[in-house]
Amino acid sequence: MSEILYIQTEKNVEVYQPEVYLQDVAKLACGDSKVLNRNKIRKVFSIPDEKPGRYVISAADLVCAVAKAEPNVDVTHIGEADFIVTYEGENQPRKWISWLKTVLVCVLTFFGGAFSIMTFNTDVNMSGLFFQLYRQFTGEISTGHTILEFCYSVGIGIGVVFFFNHFGHRKLTQDPTPMEVQMRVYEDDVNRTLIAVKNRGGKL
Repeated sequence: MSEILYIQTEKNVEVYQPEVYLQDVAKLACGDSKVLNRNKIRKVFSIPDEKPGRYVISAADLVCAVAKAEPNVDVTHIGEADFIVTYEGENQPRKWISWLKTVLVCVLTFFGGAFSIMTFNTDVNMSGLFFQLYRQFTGEISTGHTILEFCYSVGIGIGVVFFFNHFGHRKLTQDPTPMEVQMRVYEDDVNRTLIAVKNRGGKL
């Protein structure tokens, strides 16, 4: 009776060496430990010219590589039919460059968000609305620095914290933040596009 080797592939995996082995891109399970260990270190792909980037690999290629070397092993594939291998390479950007990029993104996000809020307030004439509300409820002329403006400003800050679901490194709930959701949606779209381009022979 032949052994069964289960191969499970995910949609996207990262590797840090140009020589890619089966255990780097898939989870393996088998009742025979010898068969399992042999196939964990089976080479299945080499990064062309060791160039960092994303590469599409078909799970069928993995199955064929094992079946060719292990004729007495039945290979059962579970998971994605095509998946992305992301090769980062050993040359990582310097730490100060990463910090500089982070600071730049934070500054752009802060001023971009502030500009959007000010544009919205101007568009809907929020200052005029506060002026009218203050005069109707108090009978006095607003100076522009009243409890309405204060509560509105504080409310925007609190609303942003609750909307993005975290403050610093702490999450308010266990749900993923809107940013995490959008990043995952973007990542899935990129992966599907890369796989589609590969399957169409490099044409969109």
